[in-house]
Amino acid sequence: MFPKLLSVPVPDFLQGIFPSTFTIHSYGLMIALGVIVSFYVILNLSKHLGINSEQLSELFVWSIVSAFVGGKLFFFLEDIQKYIANPDLIGGAMRGGFVFYGSLLFTIPTIIFWLRKKNIMVRPFLDILAIAGPILHSFGRVGCFLAGCCHGKVCDSWIGVTFSHPDTLADFKNVPLYPTQLFDIGVNMVILLTIIFLRNKKQFEGQLFLIYLMIYAVGRSIVENYRGDDARGFLFDGLLSHSQFIAIVIILACGFVWRKWRKNTMMQDLS
Repeated sequence: MFPKLLSVPVPDFLQGIFPSTFTIHSYGLMIALGVIVSFYVILNLSKHLGINSEQLSELFVWSIVSAFVGGKLFFFLEDIQKYIANPDLIGGAMRGGFVFYGSLLFTIPTIIFWLRKKNIMVRPFLDILAIAGPILHSFGRVGCFLAGCCHGKVCDSWIGVTFSHPDTLADFKNVPLYPTQLFDIGVNMVILLTIIFLRNKKQFEGQLFLIYLMIYAVGRSIVENYRGDDARGFLFDGLLSHSQFIAIVIILACGFVWRKWRKNTMMQDLS
């Protein structure tokens, strides 16, 4: 596709400070657009919680930092032996490569900690994230599609997509691949529509967020069967990918939290 959208030469007097060319990468641009859109979605939906733009900006900074650290850490852990044996590869890997679940599992505790510190209701805010999250994630997957990463297996189906750009991140060039990035966008759109439909029907605060996590875990596990970037790692002799294993853990954890939050809500209603 188009991993690089624009490259312009840097003026001579700046080339000692910056690279010789300034490049806008499609992945970075889509992430930036996703952050902006999700910011205003959350800002609009969280007014009743008393969150202003300055506070939300602070939360976004902490969330972006934690997402970067978590996503990058999980990326290295998926093939830690390779980076231990070849430490010179770490520099190149720092320029790309993230694991969504790593970002998610680091960002959620950060958000909860920040909300509690600011005395803002946690569960209602998490339900708002169930709307903004799929939007941000979809922008990110568009970036993946344009860059060529997170692609599917080689296929002969009519839905196959060929990545031929010389700078594409796809492991297989000029052959049809399952567009798993688009599959993931489809999962996120199903989540978004489901959350919007259930928004005024939820039984307890935080329910929408748990639904978001569980639907994504199931959808992602299905999409994983079509993924072709094998470097992401597997467990149990290839039976489960790392993401499928994490998805099982998330579903079990959500089931436990669901039961607890619902019980607490019922007790409050009775009292």
